Amino acid sequence: MANAPPLISLLLLSAAVFLTLPAAISSIGVNYGTLGNLPPPTQVANFLKTQTSIDSVKIFNVNPDIIRAFAGTGISLVVTVPNGDIPALANGVQARRWVAANIQPFHPQTKIKYISVGNEILLSGDDNMIKNLLPAMKNLNAALFHAGVKDIKVTTAHSLNIIAYELNGAPSSGRFRPGWDKGVLAPILAFHRETKSPFVVNPYPYFGFDPKNVNFAIFRSPYKEVRDPLTGKVYTNMYDTLMDSTYSAMKALGYGDVDIVVGETGWPSACDAPWCSPENAAWFNLNIIKRAQGQGTPLMPNRRFETYIFGLFNEEGKPGPTAERNWGLFWPDFSPVYDVGLLRNKQAGGGGGRPAPALPAPSGGGKWCVAKSEATDAQLQGNIDWVCNQGGVDCKPIQTGGSCSNPNSLRTQASFVMNAYFQKNGRTDQSCYFSGSGVIVGEQPKQWCV
Repeated sequence: MANAPPLISLLLLSAAVFLTLPAAISSIGVNYGTLGNLPPPTQVANFLKTQTSIDSVKIFNVNPDIIRAFAGTGISLVVTVPNGDIPALANGVQARRWVAANIQPFHPQTKIKYISVGNEILLSGDDNMIKNLLPAMKNLNAALFHAGVKDIKVTTAHSLNIIAYELNGAPSSGRFRPGWDKGVLAPILAFHRETKSPFVVNPYPYFGFDPKNVNFAIFRSPYKEVRDPLTGKVYTNMYDTLMDSTYSAMKALGYGDVDIVVGETGWPSACDAPWCSPENAAWFNLNIIKRAQGQGTPLMPNRRFETYIFGLFNEEGKPGPTAERNWGLFWPDFSPVYDVGLLRNKQAGGGGGRPAPALPAPSGGGKWCVAKSEATDAQLQGNIDWVCNQGGVDCKPIQTGGSCSNPNSLRTQASFVMNAYFQKNGRTDQSCYFSGSGVIVGEQPKQWCV
């Protein structure tokens, strides 16, 4: 995961965005990290196969226990060459030995789709690894051919620090950084074109957004649409600008035809700032899934992007700030951190996972979450739509005939469902954030529906 791709300066304008769960999700991947007290790989593979619609997994090593666990599941696997192994693989003999040790014992029982040669090598700044990256990729590709393996592609994943943004961040002016463009990335793109392998990028709006404009980063409203002055294309979120800047940089070198795969992206459900919450993480990833299904971007309309969400689990063993341990879709017991429609039949867990917590009564021992007095009707309705569709809350009480259908007040009903979500998710500050439209109070509101 990249630490800090460059910030794009972007203006914001108000609008409302409403999103529902896709009717059917096809072809979505996850990154499977292992830093924490996590279940064994066999349980993980069985959970993904039997209880989710996730069909692709990317791991950050060549752990034989993990690779073996996915044998016969039909789930595609991306394995990663450790960064430190790259210089040795610039030797063809070592590359053949690596394939013999790490691929052939498991293939084709395990459906290995890609070998990623390292992760974000250019970001590392290690000249020796950068110099040997493409030779290692070529040698591994030749080693696979020598071993008779023709269905595994070789690639490498890039942080978006490879992009130099110009002209006030206009996506159509995206270019690769001088020194890396023609000297490093053009030859890599030529390799991808020749081998029909994808160019893998890790677009993270989280690392580089303007805190004053957080809604633009997380697909929420109000936001300001951004118009590219060179193309006239309109952008409603930061993710699309990152993707189109990458495409523009590739096209400027003559490689706009090479496929793009999103190797990592996501949003943490908790951090040391108010913009991290389960609702914001869910909203972000729902929009990522929508784009993966074929929505595309302004410069790449209707294009499907093979996408790997970061990550599968909250990894309690990761060092660093709070966010590093809260990128997961699931807790280690397989219960969902939030719902983005990946569980089959709305199941809450598997392989011994706990069931989803029941909705508590809308009270909190002296803590309630209510709508701010200045919240607009559009914000209130947006909160209701999100909580009832993606927040995992039973909204029957606010429907006709329900206990909270009278009084028929949008503000009262929004406060009711916001508080239900707040109670269900630990009564944290983040779970009452609602893009700044919620506030925690110490007394039960006088006009409360129960």
